[in-house]
Amino acid sequence: MDVETEARLVARLQQRDPEAFAIFFDAQVDRVYRLGYSVMGNREDADEVVQATFIAAYDAIERFEPHARLATWLYRIAYHHCLMLLRQRHPTEALPDEDGALPQPAALVDWSAWPESVALDAEAHAVLQSAIATLPPLLRAAFVLRDVEQIPTAECAHVQGISESACKVRLHRARLLLRERLGEYFGDRIATPHAAGAPQEDHP
Repeated sequence: MDVETEARLVARLQQRDPEAFAIFFDAQVDRVYRLGYSVMGNREDADEVVQATFIAAYDAIERFEPHARLATWLYRIAYHHCLMLLRQRHPTEALPDEDGALPQPAALVDWSAWPESVALDAEAHAVLQSAIATLPPLLRAAFVLRDVEQIPTAECAHVQGISESACKVRLHRARLLLRERLGEYFGDRIATPHAAGAPQEDHP
């Protein structure tokens, strides 16, 4: 959605146009669900995240800042609801310390060398999803926002309410953990050590 189209949609949302809310919901619900599921790890909580996020967005749309992106604003609402649910589900446990030192991975695979056929393989996709689910919640959210949803690092940081450098640290740690956990499976499937034109990673 281009800037002009989004601005018109926001204006209609702020006027409480039911059709505009239907358009807004249809355009964003899958993204919100994926984030909710990635952080919470189950469909019931993901559904609750979706419901609570759109209710909160409806209530707060008049306060939407015109310089912001609608999707980023919505992601931020969803992310904070995920954190609230995590604290409710585990009231005596703190969220994992994402800034703590992580061990050096024993098996490190160069992801930039993945052939497209490997990345799109159904079995490989299932293995990757299972590995993502084992990440600590905040690292999982950073990985999904940046590498799955492919939102810019600055917006990813804004959604999480952290600095851009802290976001890069979380993302880097998530990738290291995934590489370690996927190294044995994918190590034998990568034919070339370096793929030409592969995307570069963010590093802290």
